[in-house]
Amino acid sequence: MPESFLPNTVWLLDGAGRGETMPWRIGEPLPAPNPILWIHLSYADPDVQEWLPHANFLDKPLAQALLDEESRPRVLHHGNGLFLTLRDVNLNPGAEPEDMVSLRLWIEDGYVISTRMRQLKCIREIQSLLGDGLGPRSTGEFLVMLLSLMTGNIGSVIEELEDQMAEVEEQIFEQRGTRARHILADLRRQAIALRRYLGPQREALSRLVTERVPWMSTDDHFRIRETADALIRHIEDLYAMRERAALAHEELVNHVSEQLNQRMFLLSVVTVIFLPLGFLTGLFGINVGGIPGADSPLGFAAFCLGMVVVVAGIVWLFKRNRWL
Repeated sequence: MPESFLPNTVWLLDGAGRGETMPWRIGEPLPAPNPILWIHLSYADPDVQEWLPHANFLDKPLAQALLDEESRPRVLHHGNGLFLTLRDVNLNPGAEPEDMVSLRLWIEDGYVISTRMRQLKCIREIQSLLGDGLGPRSTGEFLVMLLSLMTGNIGSVIEELEDQMAEVEEQIFEQRGTRARHILADLRRQAIALRRYLGPQREALSRLVTERVPWMSTDDHFRIRETADALIRHIEDLYAMRERAALAHEELVNHVSEQLNQRMFLLSVVTVIFLPLGFLTGLFGINVGGIPGADSPLGFAAFCLGMVVVVAGIVWLFKRNRWL
């Protein structure tokens, strides 16, 4: 079921790692943050599009940014809060991972407002951790945990692509290139798409590392820096995968060319052997008088022997020149 048809939720976090959903509908008063209020909305919901720009707890430009369809990752510092647009791999059933899912966030001390159109695994993981009492204990830790889970999901997808690449390289080495060619093309497409979409996210996290807001501790900044470094490593892995794919494709082309050359050589050998035989049978098969041996009972045997001699001579010539 698409998440755009799921109900919007409000979570109340107790600051000790546990959180619970609150009964709430669009337009109703929001509960006070005690100490953290997380409002998770679907920006495709018409009620949200009508209500959010007029909410008294949010500036109108920020509300419009939360509803904006622009999904390029970015970080904006506004007052004591941060607005972020992030991308995560699409791990929904039946979806392609490179079909990135965007998440928009406004975070300030005590408040987290997030909007999305489709489900995100990292959001489900945070909600599960809150139910188990292992969730974020502050708004800064919420952002750190979200980025860490998101980057972890990206890393898992890239590791899976690397495993598939290793399988393709093995298939090429074992000369099973027909199936490998299709897998290789799909891997190159996914790696290119992921690298294109994750590049702006790397820039956004690099900028986030330099931002200073009162609700983010030194430890939060350190963990965000670690997450940014992990994302950079993942992007470097995608670059390396692209190089591996290019080398694998080159090896596959060489293997196919070698197979084609071997077959063409075999056809050439057969042609060289049977061309003179065809000439001789055609010459001696013409229906005119004067054909040598036409009246001799040993004529056919002598002709066959002559063709054997011709074939043996051709084979000897090939062996002598090391063509066979």
